[in-house]
Amino acid sequence: MSKQGLFLGRTGEDLAVDLLRQKGYKILFRNYKTRLGEVDIIAKEKDTICFVEVKTRHSDRFGLPQEAILPEKKRQIFKVALEFLKKKNLLEKKVRFDVVCILYSRPLISLDLFKNAFELDTDFLY
Repeated sequence: MSKQGLFLGRTGEDLAVDLLRQKGYKILFRNYKTRLGEVDIIAKEKDTICFVEVKTRHSDRFGLPQEAILPEKKRQIFKVALEFLKKKNLLEKKVRFDVVCILYSRPLISLDLFKNAFELDTDFLY
């Protein structure tokens, strides 16, 4: 990934963390990595564990940020989430998959939080 891409991703995640905190989320982990992949942010909102994907773009020229979350990425997030929940003995907890979408075109920044942006699909296990 280019330095510009790394900067954009890190800046987007910082903005997402600030937004989530303002909305009452408690940030548990950033860039949680396993052998199965990575989740950008794991947070807790009230009694729900939230796995948050952050998508940051400079423009919507190639589509909106939320359109970049393809089925393969969702499967990877599900697998990492399941491994996390097992490892932390949290399988009985409520779980949600949220997305923070950011259009970052200086000086304008658009931040959107999509709660329950997608659901766990058990078909990915087979």
